[in-house]
Amino acid sequence: MRGDQVKKILVESGFVLKDVAEILGESPQNFQSMLSAVDIKTGVLEKIAKAINKNLYFFLDSISKNGIRKVGQDMPEMFLSNDGSGIPLIPIDAIAGFVLKEDSEGVIQQNCDHYVVPEFEKIGAEFVIRVSGNSMIPKYGSGDILACKKITDILFFQWGKAYVLDTSQGVLVKRIFEHENPDYVICSSDNSENYPPFAIPKSDIRSLSIVLGVIRLE
Repeated sequence: MRGDQVKKILVESGFVLKDVAEILGESPQNFQSMLSAVDIKTGVLEKIAKAINKNLYFFLDSISKNGIRKVGQDMPEMFLSNDGSGIPLIPIDAIAGFVLKEDSEGVIQQNCDHYVVPEFEKIGAEFVIRVSGNSMIPKYGSGDILACKKITDILFFQWGKAYVLDTSQGVLVKRIFEHENPDYVICSSDNSENYPPFAIPKSDIRSLSIVLGVIRLE
């Protein structure tokens, strides 16, 4: 997101830039320099949001609610839907409880914000999530939005593809590879230098979704 966009949102929302700078521990001059950046990274944006007791969506939704928001060169376009159409954005830790039917228990898509992303709809995406963490850098970074399709019956894996798995140790975004033991799979990160591959039993996969596309927030 551009610095001038962040500055405009802060000012129009009634925040005093000098006060925000003080909470951040920055001088007013340094904070003005931050807001002059062509591209404010997600990590910096999160710090600013925390300083004003908001979350990241405060800025993202402010940009997208009035229409199409381009989020990267050669990337899909998305805008927040006002009528419930489009693809639901669900919390990544709610993957297992996400359901598509109103009469089912769990996280109902009608309770989520919906985004219209024509490219994702064409490839059959059922929901989008926001990445947390850097284990899949450079392919997927923290803050990126992934288009996913939930797999109801796990009959096979497309080896090397990225999946979202809900396990006993939390939700993981990993590439899946074949293990010598047919009852296990290998979970691999693109950032393998800091996140070595590991094996998990197939029985520990509570929910599985395949990643179909990405929108990068830069």
